Amino acid sequence: MRVLRGLHNVPTSFSGCVATIGNFDGVHLGHQAILQTLRAQAQRLSAPTLVMLFEPQPREFFAPEAAPPRLANMREKIDDLRQQGVDYVLCLPFNQALRSMSADDFIEHILVNALKVQHLIVGDDFRFGCDRRGDYAALVAAGQRHQFEVQDTPTHEWDSERISSTRVRSELASNNLARVAHLLGRPYRMSGRIAYGRQLGRTLNTPTANVMVKRRALPLTGVYAVSVVHEERGTCYHGVANVGVKPTVSGTPEPSLEVHVLDFNGDLYRQHLTVEFLHKIRDEKKFHDFTELSAAIEHDKHTAQQYFSALVN
Repeated sequence: MRVLRGLHNVPTSFSGCVATIGNFDGVHLGHQAILQTLRAQAQRLSAPTLVMLFEPQPREFFAPEAAPPRLANMREKIDDLRQQGVDYVLCLPFNQALRSMSADDFIEHILVNALKVQHLIVGDDFRFGCDRRGDYAALVAAGQRHQFEVQDTPTHEWDSERISSTRVRSELASNNLARVAHLLGRPYRMSGRIAYGRQLGRTLNTPTANVMVKRRALPLTGVYAVSVVHEERGTCYHGVANVGVKPTVSGTPEPSLEVHVLDFNGDLYRQHLTVEFLHKIRDEKKFHDFTELSAAIEHDKHTAQQYFSALVN
């Protein structure tokens, strides 16, 4: 898969594609159904597949404080799209210039001239261009003028409800991890490279890996039993993760993910880990002192070990 960061990186020799446009936050089963349709149309037309993304996402541009937390950061999203067999990802900067672009210019400059779209898959509620004046009907009309096909995205439901990123976030907030895993087709996960933290875990006899999440907000918080995948080694471990703002530790609250890998000795600094959330142990809590915090951590480790033992038996 090739990632094109900006329209200027689209090769001049680009000969056309089958494209879709969206946030693809989490790449859940609904997204996967769209991508399956994308691949089928690409095979029919002997053309590559392309997913167009925006960074930041439009809601983050217009109302950053009101925008929902992302299910995945950009690296995770690109990895998920790669696993779905996408050929190209075009990431356009959502800035004032793009926000001010007319719907006609978006079609002519981006879809027709740069990408030479042969088949476009978007939702019938898709809006684009300055003041969101462009809509599905405008795309259909443009397709008739420029000889490209426009197709509505298929709806994918589970338990009589449409699968969406909003629904995944709602299930995460309600601690329904099993339902989240069904909506995603896998457990919910976060990944990142390990950075040096304040080393407080070592003083509490629980060394932790400080995963760089690079997020403005988190879609879940608390203490969890997790599966930890060491990407460089291809190995998997059990662990306990704290995701949140660490209220007992003084300093500026920032979203963080700290993982204690059970029965592991070694240096994880600068390594890349993927953390899969399997079972919530408790909510994040502010303790009176580090003695109370240490006792809670030991209890969390014991609870996690019991959870993993029950899976084996």
